[in-house]
Amino acid sequence: MHARRVDQIREGGVVAILRGVGPESAIDVADAVVDGGVTALEVTADTPRVTETIGALSDRFDDVLVGAGTVLDAETARAVQLAGAEFLVTPTVDAGVIETGNRYGTPVATGAFTPTEAVRAYEAGADLVKVFPAKTGGPDHVAALGGPLPQIPLVPTGGVGPENAGAYVEAGAAAVGVGSAIVDDDAVANGDYEAITENARRTVDAVAAAREN
Repeated sequence: MHARRVDQIREGGVVAILRGVGPESAIDVADAVVDGGVTALEVTADTPRVTETIGALSDRFDDVLVGAGTVLDAETARAVQLAGAEFLVTPTVDAGVIETGNRYGTPVATGAFTPTEAVRAYEAGADLVKVFPAKTGGPDHVAALGGPLPQIPLVPTGGVGPENAGAYVEAGAAAVGVGSAIVDDDAVANGDYEAITENARRTVDAVAAAREN
């Protein structure tokens, strides 16, 4: 189960991030994202009623992974696991979150920016390293990290969207994390789910095209 979830993240290539999307609209937003071809959804832990949202989305989908992001400590990690989170994402290297994920068989994508942080995260048991914030260094930074550390699957996040997702993949990213470039706040507020689907589809297509090169 654990390995299959990691494989699904890597094979799908896109993790769509839902930040601040409450349970009252999460199903519609998630349906729109999934219609665009995304197979992994991340609900950030700073979202109001996050456990309720994760539970609702977990019940909704059979073939789509539902995880939790912005997980800052072991207590939050366990709470979202119990709510149904199938993977955990952190913005920083936190040993407690990694340990909690490993203890209960939940994949962890740990946030790191430098080679030292990436190695520490991977040696501590992270399954993936979330290069964050990706926009600070861009695709060149991902390539620079991957050069000496090819064994570590990198998932750049922060400032990634359909226009540059392909460049990150070409730089060596195993997958990309995408927030507002897919789940646009205005689109959510206006119920423009077609726009969200189109954002998702363009990102998925960009990753697929880059992999074919």
